[in-house]
Order: sequence, then structure tokens, then C-alpha cells
Amino acid sequence: MRHLKAGRKFSRTSAHRKALFRNLVTALLENERIRTTLPKAKELRSKVEKTITLGKKGTLHARRRALRLVAQRDILSKLFGPLAERYADRPGGYTRIIKLGNRLGDDAPMAYIELVDREEKVATPEKKVKPKKTEVKDDSSEK
Repeated sequence: MRHLKAGRKFSRTSAHRKALFRNLVTALLENERIRTTLPKAKELRSKVEKTITLGKKGTLHARRRALRLVAQRDILSKLFGPLAERYADRPGGYTRIIKLGNRLGDDAPMAYIELVDREEKVATPEKKVKPKKTEVKDDSSEK
């Protein structure tokens, strides 16, 4: 029985699992929204929330602990800078999971995991101007 055994193994070794979640945490903090499978998103949620809480603390020890899960130093500075300021008044619940449906190839359940209160990077679509059709008069048919 798996009583009191927390966490999913994902059929990976512990080193592979650690590398997977280190990359996922870094990608989520960089892009603020990623698309992954639903079980990975559910497992990722707790790791990201703990990392953002470390960013809110802002101490040297918290920075060193966060560096265990964040693979890039510029993302770490984003975590301890703008993200810590954004979530300073929020006591938790920094992420949201949006279910998408199943992937076509292997029917795996997919989901978006995103940071709450993120700045929308909405690209305003430029209106395409349809070229007006100009009628070309054929002089040879008029004669």
C-alpha cells in the first residue's frame, strides 16, 4: 500500500524527475503559462508555489533554496523581484490549472498551468486590408 507516500513517480528515476521539474518550474516562471500533461501540472503546482513563497521571503537562504529548483539566474532575479512584489499581499494560490482535453497522439489529458494575475501578452491582431479587386478591361474584346 502507498500510504503516506507523497508525489508521483512518472516512471522516471529520481534524478530524471528532479531535472524534469527543475525545467518545468523554470519554464513556468519565465513564460508564466505552459502547456503540459495534467498529472505533471498537478505535481508542478506545489513546487512552484513553494518557490514563489521563497521569493517573497527574500533572504539569502531563501535565494539559495530557490536556486535548487530554478535553472537560470535571470529567472531567479525575476522571482525575487517582480514576482515577489506582485504576490506580496497574496497568502498562497499563485497558480491556476486549466484543463484542455486529451492529446491526439496518446490520449493523455493536457492542461495549461499559469500564474494568477499575470500580465496578458495579448498580441493585438492587425487588421488585414484586403486588396481591392481592380477590374482589368480587356481592350481586345471591345473591338
